[in-house]
Amino acid sequence: MEAVAEGLWGLSEYHEKRGEIGKAVKCLEAICQSEVSFFPIVEVKTRLRLATLLLHHSHNINHAKSHLERSQLLLKSIPSCFELKCRAYSLLSQCYHLVGAIAPQKQVLHKGLELTASAGYEISMKLWSCNFNSQLANALSIEGDYQGSISVLECGYVCATEVRFPELQMFFATSILHVRLMQWDDDNLVEQAVKKCNEIWESIDPDKRQQCPGLLFYNELLHIFYRLRLCDYKNAAPHVDNLDAAMKVDMQQTQRIQELVKELNALDQSLSRSDLHYRERTALSKKQKMIQEQLQNMTGLSSTGQESLQPVYFGNVRRTIGDKLQLAPPPIDGEWLPKSAVYALVDLIVVVFGRPKGLFKECTKRIQSGMHTIQGELVKLGITDGVREVDLQHSSIWMAGVYLMLLIQFLENKVAIELTRAGFVEAQEALVQMKNWFMRFPTILQACECIIEMLRGQYAHSVGCYNEAAFHFIEAVKLTDSKSMQAMCQVYAAVSYICIGDAESSSQALDLIGPVYGVMDSFVGVREKTGVLFAYGLLLMKQQDLQEARNRLARGLQLTHTYLGNLQLVSQYLTILGSLALALRDTVQAREILRSSLTLAKKLYDIPTQIWVLSVLTALYKELGERGNEMENAEYQTKKLEDLQRRLVDAHASIYHIELIDKVRLEVHQLRDLDIKRAMAGPTMGFNLDIPESMGLSAPLPAPSSSRLVDIDTRKRGKRRI
Repeated sequence: MEAVAEGLWGLSEYHEKRGEIGKAVKCLEAICQSEVSFFPIVEVKTRLRLATLLLHHSHNINHAKSHLERSQLLLKSIPSCFELKCRAYSLLSQCYHLVGAIAPQKQVLHKGLELTASAGYEISMKLWSCNFNSQLANALSIEGDYQGSISVLECGYVCATEVRFPELQMFFATSILHVRLMQWDDDNLVEQAVKKCNEIWESIDPDKRQQCPGLLFYNELLHIFYRLRLCDYKNAAPHVDNLDAAMKVDMQQTQRIQELVKELNALDQSLSRSDLHYRERTALSKKQKMIQEQLQNMTGLSSTGQESLQPVYFGNVRRTIGDKLQLAPPPIDGEWLPKSAVYALVDLIVVVFGRPKGLFKECTKRIQSGMHTIQGELVKLGITDGVREVDLQHSSIWMAGVYLMLLIQFLENKVAIELTRAGFVEAQEALVQMKNWFMRFPTILQACECIIEMLRGQYAHSVGCYNEAAFHFIEAVKLTDSKSMQAMCQVYAAVSYICIGDAESSSQALDLIGPVYGVMDSFVGVREKTGVLFAYGLLLMKQQDLQEARNRLARGLQLTHTYLGNLQLVSQYLTILGSLALALRDTVQAREILRSSLTLAKKLYDIPTQIWVLSVLTALYKELGERGNEMENAEYQTKKLEDLQRRLVDAHASIYHIELIDKVRLEVHQLRDLDIKRAMAGPTMGFNLDIPESMGLSAPLPAPSSSRLVDIDTRKRGKRRI
């Protein structure tokens, strides 16, 4: 009977390689449903194969779970077979994860850990202990038990140390850093986790590092998230370069692997012919073996397709050889994100770093590349036109959420780029796309509602609808628990109120700025501080407290230039400081500052800021009696104003304009709320990479002279200071 089972296993594997999954399943089911009894060990192995097939190729999680539970019952009567018992526990844990049953998942993993502890000090049991600790840490993170997750990961790290496996140590060190970044309640602990990763990575032989692309990507991404949180763009830049270079190398290797697999499949087809001569068959077999060895060296996997017992991955989409960024050796054999998601994330990070510098051409190319990758993966998950949240299989929710969150962040950056260069119609289209995705997947994208409201405010401000802008910024504050996001949206709303220009609006601006200003040193990084210093300096200028305004703005400019490198915000800081210098009769400094600001605004194609700078320069030339410069400047300003006016007319004429600025929140009906929230609760995408740092202050129709910035009537009320 064992020979019959071996034959059916081989036939099942043959059908799986040909993509005939139904037939592969039938072969294995024939063993389980046979009237003739097989040995329990044969049935266990068969059910494990069946469960893995179902998890890899279908959404039939409950059937997979039934096979695994039956395997466990059979294994209870077998005293040894630790390896099979561990495989059953691991796969069953992942089944529970996919159906959202965290409590039974934790129970299974604790049983697995008890088994490995009782099985002695064999290396294989230590490795299985690492597997169970890794999955348990993820389950605890989903529940928000970050400290428990870190404790479990530290146990895994101890196991990895005991077996002297530095790559496995690195896996746990990076996982601990990931949880520390999500929790971030102690700067020193986060910094220690970063240093630990650096120490272990440096201890790994450089040749071995090249064989761990998953760890390389994961480590570099976590370092970038850390530096982004600190607003340390300068020290993040080398990590971005490393990441981008690694992606290009990996893409080339993946292409080579695909070519070899194609060649191997053709050889297999040729060798299946019965009429081949001996000499020809020998030559083809030799070539087949050579290609198989090449593939094994490049991927670390057998090319024979025997992956039937490897752990399952989120999304349940079968991926080809080499299409995985492996984080750790078997039996962990896992990945943080699928390769396509990592590629898209690398594109996104390049955009996040390039956009503040005005590298819009490269950013646009990367946005298109990333969105193209994501849309292809969404189709594989069954997300096509018309598919909504309620239509998704539960097992697809987590992976769909990863890709949808990435898509929203690409669109967010596209909106920011278009608003910077006054592409209002293009910004509308991207913002409407964001809104439509949110309306279709409101629970999965719940965290994005705040971003959409914030961008509606940015759009409204850019086209001169300041009341509407303030409304959307305030709504955004209500939609997030992030203190950072709340602070930035309050600052944006304050700037919009300042641009309205009356005394009541200035008072409202002060009410928003005050609380943020009071706690600005409590934030990690300087983004919030540079924002509130900008708004407060502008308000002080309105109140004619020019010297104090200058001090605040100079400090904010220094921080922006040193840490953020956001050219648009630098340009706007310089424009206000130039206006202040002119108001304080420091014409030499005013000229120098304003010329720098104009250069930056031109580099960014930022027409509103260019017009703003030109209006102040015109006033400067007029005061200095430089009639020629004044006329030339005014002529260029008029040309830019006409260009902006055309863009504004097009924006206001669009069918989307009223829809976007309307003082109404998005109305959505959330379905299957609890299930989807749980599925999305994992730690993987717990980072909001960036929010547009531009204050968006540039008014589309500025006053004819710089005096407009300081002549707001403040006599109707006393000056209020923070």
